[in-house]
Amino acid sequence: MKIIRMGCCGSLIAACLVIGGLPARAEEPAVVLRPARVFDGLGKGAVEGWVVVVRGEVIEAAGPAGEVKVPEGAKVVELPGATVIPGLIDAHTHVLLHPYNETLWNDQVLKEPLALRVCRATNHLRSDLLSGFTTIRDLGTEGAGYADVGLRDAVAQGIVPGPRMLVTTRAIVATGSYAPKGFAPEWEIPQGAEEADGHDALIRVVRDQIGKGADWIKVYADAAMGGKEVLPSFSAEELSLIVETARSQGRLVAAHASSREGMRRAAMAGVATIEHGYGGDPEVFRLMAERKVALCPTLAAAEAGATRYKGWTLNETPEPDGLARLRRLLTQAREAGVTIVNGSDIGVFSHGDGARELELLTALGMTPAESLRAATSDAAKALRLDHRLGSIRNGLLADLVAVDGDPTCDIKALRRVRLVMKAGTIHGRDKD
Repeated sequence: MKIIRMGCCGSLIAACLVIGGLPARAEEPAVVLRPARVFDGLGKGAVEGWVVVVRGEVIEAAGPAGEVKVPEGAKVVELPGATVIPGLIDAHTHVLLHPYNETLWNDQVLKEPLALRVCRATNHLRSDLLSGFTTIRDLGTEGAGYADVGLRDAVAQGIVPGPRMLVTTRAIVATGSYAPKGFAPEWEIPQGAEEADGHDALIRVVRDQIGKGADWIKVYADAAMGGKEVLPSFSAEELSLIVETARSQGRLVAAHASSREGMRRAAMAGVATIEHGYGGDPEVFRLMAERKVALCPTLAAAEAGATRYKGWTLNETPEPDGLARLRRLLTQAREAGVTIVNGSDIGVFSHGDGARELELLTALGMTPAESLRAATSDAAKALRLDHRLGSIRNGLLADLVAVDGDPTCDIKALRRVRLVMKAGTIHGRDKD
């Protein structure tokens, strides 16, 4: 057998593969990862002395080194001091955005050529992959049309490296509710999402987006229409129509909702996830739990916005009111039994910094292992991918990440990525 000792992140050496995965064939060479410990994505902590055997795109075996047979001729990758975890999932990304304030967001939508935005996005995808994220759900192109479909397919075909992508294309907004704003009313300004209202238009837009490649549908359930107060932008009937039309085509719906009433209407309509949820209260969170609606709290985006506009930071003493409110909301959601899914809104802050969301989940009350499950098995289940990925189990796709230290004790260990494997292909490692 060939033994390799792993150092720090090095060059990217191979391309990515499509989500489906293929059964391992016995003649394919095996790779054995031998770290100090393994977190399987399901438990409360890491276990020492495990090995993971990968053949082709899938995990062939995982368990105590003394019980797992190392296949003849396998390449053994030694990872002393490291923990192997499932590949991380971010369920709320924007690969076609880079950090902005209001003016810079307008510039991205109105002034940056599509080709420039796509080129930026390919760099974003590579950064996100090398930081340990092997699957993302991208929630809107923000004025870049259907560019996410092409990026998804380019990753799947191995043209560019990146996490496998689930895409929502243009997102759906009520007329007059989105942006860019602030222009004279006589001008029709291109929007960062697709406007539609009423029965016929909503059915057409949902079907059109699915026909052009959307894996999920995203809808903005509320917005600040004509003022600063965030209010529902679609009726309960309209939201239900969107969900039912998507469901009939085998698609689920994610709802941007940051007001209590927007969240309530979205949950009643049957969306699968609610994004942000900043206006939630115990009653709405109980409704979400009853209807099995998961929450992507996007804490890192809230922190980025607060730092940019309000001047507070996580470590400030005494704790700023905005941060205390986020802590309270996360606690209420968890006490109600809502599934928390790692969704960061990355693009609002820098790509490659996705670990920040897990650090914030931990800082605001979750254990490191709970935060990791939010980015592995819980996220996979919410995205209906748990039969393929999200945990370290025999037969699942070999999406694996090795980090120095033990992230189930210190979540900041996620910053020290040594190896990223996606569907059996190794990325971000020293050359042999």
